[in-house]
Amino acid sequence: MATHELHKFLVYAPDKIDDGTYALRLSVRETHLVNAKQWMAEKFLLVGGAMLTPESLTTPENKKMIGSSFVCQAKNTEEVLEKIKSDVYFTFGVWDPDKIVVVPYVTITPFP
Repeated sequence: MATHELHKFLVYAPDKIDDGTYALRLSVRETHLVNAKQWMAEKFLLVGGAMLTPESLTTPENKKMIGSSFVCQAKNTEEVLEKIKSDVYFTFGVWDPDKIVVVPYVTITPFP
């Protein structure tokens, strides 16, 4: 397998549960979204979004984000981790670094 080949990865990045994390998430969200657009332009980020509390489905007025998940492509896991560590949600302590999961991923359906 060539080392320059890109592989897909599934990333699970839950937020910390500390008081103030949600407010911190909201305060840096615009910067995170700019970063996500850059990742898309670089063809790193394929699809992504925020994870929500279960209550967000039944009471949309109380929608609350509790983390992020996304599918990306990179040469290896280390490259994915490097990108994650450069994001404002990581550097500002929104994502819980001890709970981030990065796994190789193979799709069986096309991306939207």
